[in-house]
Amino acid sequence: MYDHIGLKVKDVAASVRFYEAALAPLGCVLSYQDADGAGFGPPGAPALWLYRTDKTGPGAHVAFRAADPESVRGFHAAGLRAGGRDNGGAGLRADYGPTYYAAFLLDPEGNNVEAVCMKAAV
Repeated sequence: MYDHIGLKVKDVAASVRFYEAALAPLGCVLSYQDADGAGFGPPGAPALWLYRTDKTGPGAHVAFRAADPESVRGFHAAGLRAGGRDNGGAGLRADYGPTYYAAFLLDPEGNNVEAVCMKAAV
C-alpha cells in the first residue's frame, strides 16, 4: 500500500494513455489532468501523480495492488496495447513468495511498473 507516488515524465499525454489503459483492470481511473501532469487512483482518490519535466533521471519502480491474478493479466495486456514494454509477463514469482503473482511493464518513460496479487495464483 502507498499514499501517493510521483513520477517524472517527458510526455504527459503518452503517459496518460498508458496508465489509463494499464490501470483500468485494477479499478483505477484518471482523476485529474492538465498540461503539466495527471493524477490516477481509485475514483476520487488520486495516488499516482505524473509530473512533466524536461530533465532526465533514474526511473522508478511502482507496484500496484491487484485483486486477483486475472487483474494482473489484464494490467499486463492493456499496458502492452497502450505502448508499454514487457518487463516480465504475468506469473507466479515463487522466489518472492509462495503466492506472489505479478506482471511487470516499462511505461513510456522507462519506469518499471508492476501489478501484484498475493492470493494463490490461478
